Amino acid sequence: MSAAAACATAADAARAATCRDSTAAAHLKFISIFTIFVTSMVGMSSPVLMTRFFKANRSLYDKALVIIKCFAAGVILATSLVHVMPDAFDALADCHVASKHPWKDFPFAGFVTLVGAILALLVDVAANSHMEHHVSYKALEGEEGKELVGDSYDGYDDVERVGVEEEVARLKQRLVSQVLEIGIIFHSVIIGVTMGMSQNVCTIRPLVAALAFHQIFEGMGLGGCVAQAGFSFGTMAYMCLMFSVTTPMGIILGMILFSVTGYDDNNPNALIMEGLLGSVSSGILIYMALVDLIAVDFFHNKLMNSNRRLKKLSFLALTLGSASMSLLALWA
Repeated sequence: MSAAAACATAADAARAATCRDSTAAAHLKFISIFTIFVTSMVGMSSPVLMTRFFKANRSLYDKALVIIKCFAAGVILATSLVHVMPDAFDALADCHVASKHPWKDFPFAGFVTLVGAILALLVDVAANSHMEHHVSYKALEGEEGKELVGDSYDGYDDVERVGVEEEVARLKQRLVSQVLEIGIIFHSVIIGVTMGMSQNVCTIRPLVAALAFHQIFEGMGLGGCVAQAGFSFGTMAYMCLMFSVTTPMGIILGMILFSVTGYDDNNPNALIMEGLLGSVSSGILIYMALVDLIAVDFFHNKLMNSNRRLKKLSFLALTLGSASMSLLALWA
């Protein structure tokens, strides 16, 4: 089979020509902008409102936070492994890209995913070091003979030690939420730009409904982490707004790029950009889901380790989150 035949059969070309309708595609994109904005807002705000509902009962509130966070971890892990990574590999394996140097000579998608994970580790280590220094000096203002080195709290009494540990954990959770949002925003921009550049009605029509559900689950994942971080109402509202507008703004940007450049979603340069950004995003999300969400809760969360029933419920929530997001891969 020739290279041209490998890229597209005659039947595929005929179907693609039938499906290409710029006017209908533009109409669907405007519908998707509003739909995705609303569903993103609902998805991310739901865990935040749910945890506030339980706040009067401190014990129930803490347990609800753990379960929501585990569901969030499952959603984010499935997003990275089932949605983002395969799309990145497919983009860089497209015959328009993979037939050219250097893309045919090296597995760039896997390599850039690795780079994304290492960058997330670097940010995590640097931020942890900074936070421990910041909290220890803040707690020791005007005091001498007390030092926080790694996990050692020399000179602290029990009350001070618990206070410093809680402050470090709170700042850590805030960092996790912010880095997660950056990784998810990369992914959301890619989705939006890809849809905005496409003129294929047959591709866009099912994507509108599928992406609405996709944004609900992804928003719940991020919202669960934001809820536990204890941000102020203004910060949470800002993070919710940023997540909600990213995909619609990506769609608008994609429409502008297509109108200015004529590039569509099958252009080699667009595929390369999609593949590289998707790979970085995938690496960040895999690291954050496994290290900062799943490992922290299942191995270092005192509440979960002291309550076997909560641990089982958390594992069930993790499985449900993963399954829900994975199921959406059938449509988007």
